[in-house]
Amino acid sequence: MHVEAIPALKDNYIWAIHAKNDRIVIVDPGDATPVINYLKNHHLTLSALLITHHHWDHTNGIQKLKETYNVPIYGPDDIVHVTHILNNTANLSIDHINFKIITVPGHTQDHLAYYCEDKIFCGDTLFAAGCGRLFEGTAEMMFDSLQKISSLPNETKIYCAHEYTLHNLQFAKIVEPENEKIVSRINKINTIRAQTLPSLPSLLFEEKETNPFLRCHIKTVIKSAEKYANRTLNSPVEVFSVIRKWKDSF
Repeated sequence: MHVEAIPALKDNYIWAIHAKNDRIVIVDPGDATPVINYLKNHHLTLSALLITHHHWDHTNGIQKLKETYNVPIYGPDDIVHVTHILNNTANLSIDHINFKIITVPGHTQDHLAYYCEDKIFCGDTLFAAGCGRLFEGTAEMMFDSLQKISSLPNETKIYCAHEYTLHNLQFAKIVEPENEKIVSRINKINTIRAQTLPSLPSLLFEEKETNPFLRCHIKTVIKSAEKYANRTLNSPVEVFSVIRKWKDSF
């Protein structure tokens, strides 16, 4: 199994998961046209769609792909065209690819992530060097969701849905100006993006070293958050909440 990015819209990635026999599973088709072109150009057969959450830039291509290919659509129950609701489903198998379904509320109430082998497709929950905004959930929800992802093996590849990496790293550098691994990662991503290549996937251990939203227990992050909030913060969740609000205005 291998995965390729299909660029879409302004900064989205639609993920194409390649199974056997030239069949693929598509994650979060915010636009149908690049998916259809990808299938035609590579002579592939669409097996299914996986949807992480209901925002338009993850779902706008569903109807056209359903009409064109008549494939099953898996996702939360708040999406019109979903044919298989997964909210209470622990596991899913498509073309001999076994996914573990992880509920990750925060960005939205019913957000899902799909974990298989050493990969997680996490939509707008964990980004490279960042995390999603809290549109529907609470800071506590998102913090707990990020902890679920953080508990996976360190070599887990993070397939999020947007090319936000450099912007997120610039914020991370403000939170931890002395973190040399952030500076090193910025240099690496600049080189990658100069070649117009995706900065994704990232690796979970990189996120633990450079992503402030996974470092709310680290003294340097706590100190920065307390300085920004101008008060003492008594838990990692409080630190997370402050950093998330700080990032919202960055």
